[in-house]
Amino acid sequence: MAIEITDANFEELVVNADKPVMIDFWAVWCGPCRMIAPIVEEMSQEYEGKAIIGKVDVDSNPGVATKYGIRNIPTVLFVKNGEVVDKQVGAAPKQSFASKLDALL
Repeated sequence: MAIEITDANFEELVVNADKPVMIDFWAVWCGPCRMIAPIVEEMSQEYEGKAIIGKVDVDSNPGVATKYGIRNIPTVLFVKNGEVVDKQVGAAPKQSFASKLDALL
């Protein structure tokens, strides 16, 4: 399961992470977000122990979304050593996400 990342635990789970992090910014009402949700879940299992895969509900956690300038969802950020190093805006095939994450491993 992808980890639920919130405004409260963001620093602990993402900024201080010792592994690369892939964060899916999504909302319940977002159709394209629902399209990539199974990909995010699949990747959370495939990358277990190698990377952290998480999801931020932008409606419940506006602080993180605002801090990173998330205006369109889904937006997937790739973070390494606390810094955003890559991103994907909009729905994309699994290979797009996997290749960006693989580059950080």
